[in-house]
Amino acid sequence: MCGRMAITLPHEAMAQLFEAAPANDLPPQEANYNVCPTTTISVATSADGVRHLRPMRWGFVPSWYKEPTGGPLLINARSETIAEKPAFREACRQRRCLIAADGFYEWKRAEGQTPQPYYVTRSDGAPMVFGGIWQDWRPDRLSTCAIVTCDANADMAPIHDRLPIILEPEVWPLWLGEAGHGAARLMRPAAPGVISLRRVSTAVNSNRASGPELIEPLIEDD
Repeated sequence: MCGRMAITLPHEAMAQLFEAAPANDLPPQEANYNVCPTTTISVATSADGVRHLRPMRWGFVPSWYKEPTGGPLLINARSETIAEKPAFREACRQRRCLIAADGFYEWKRAEGQTPQPYYVTRSDGAPMVFGGIWQDWRPDRLSTCAIVTCDANADMAPIHDRLPIILEPEVWPLWLGEAGHGAARLMRPAAPGVISLRRVSTAVNSNRASGPELIEPLIEDD
């Protein structure tokens, strides 16, 4: 699962990363180290071979919802069932997107203990690009998205049993549908060593916190 993330990449840099044309109504360019569900983020899509960087609400809204809050908040979609779930199956075939972040947070939960937050990044320091799906909710023409998740890899498993699918640049055209069919084979865990984890302060638990101190490694007492 991915429930919080950090995004600091400016629109210009993100558009260059994806070779995408930026929309005029992208969200404010402010570094946010605690992006929460329902936040508007910048997402790369492709249509007729042309990529666009578009604003979308993180929290997928199925077409049958009478209002955006008319059902569960769908921030993630499980790769194992995405092609079968009525909410996601059309989007996974026709509306896939790329979501760039500096990293994301996950909580290690042990019985009888306070959940411990960890910050997860790419080991090579590059932006982390997740595979996502998107949907235009027609009543308000609200564009929404969800991050696709898979089983955890060996690095993530000690913390959590799920991991966002992390896509390398060479497979972005396949995920976006520019390189034909076969995106399903990309719904797999990242190879060991691709990600790094560090424990951070529980300050990230507050959705009001957003500063760079949230990603600083936690210094524990001996």
